[in-house]
Amino acid sequence: MNVFDIIGPVMIGPSSSHTAGAVRLGRVANKLIDGRKLKKVEITLSGSFAQTYKGHGTDRALLAGIMGYHSYSPEIRDALHIASERGIVYEFIKEDIKGAHANTARIHYFLEDGGEGVMQGASVGGGNILVNMIDGMSVEFNGENNTILVMHRDKPGVIAAVTQLMHWEYADLNISNFHLSRRNKGGDAIMTIEIDGQPPENLIPAIRNIQHVSNAILIRRI
Repeated sequence: MNVFDIIGPVMIGPSSSHTAGAVRLGRVANKLIDGRKLKKVEITLSGSFAQTYKGHGTDRALLAGIMGYHSYSPEIRDALHIASERGIVYEFIKEDIKGAHANTARIHYFLEDGGEGVMQGASVGGGNILVNMIDGMSVEFNGENNTILVMHRDKPGVIAAVTQLMHWEYADLNISNFHLSRRNKGGDAIMTIEIDGQPPENLIPAIRNIQHVSNAILIRRI
């Protein structure tokens, strides 16, 4: 436990769960977008998010995070206007997502280059989050550690190639958590690798060069 678990995060807004946590969920989507130009975003809200999102500023907080702002950024207040100025089309959808945490958001983003993606996570209290789905595949990370997402084909040797690269070339790195999810055998898969400390700059490009890896993204501690 750290001091922010006790006093809460530095933030703009009335609620750590409905604003600070929402910004952090949006920031995960921002990392997945990876610098590409956002065209449209559909945000599905479930549970108490769906009931109180306007009054607690959850809509503005999620959009602010998606655009890369932090929980303490004053721009949160004007996030809807800023998104419109940037030409980003946004829509909020209220839906009961079966089995989801009360403060759940599903973010479906569409990019100018034709790409798209979807992630789902929950604000679980005190500004803390839990991401549980990316592009239809189950994941589990909370943004408290630097996290590497490796998108790849489910082929023999890919996991070994990634972990051996990290062991032999970057021996100072310590993997604190590892999770694998796949659509089906031999299909698309995601490795979620949480690490202690800061990764070197050339680690992500090195992982991207591994055969059958389609992309690797670093989500720095949020």
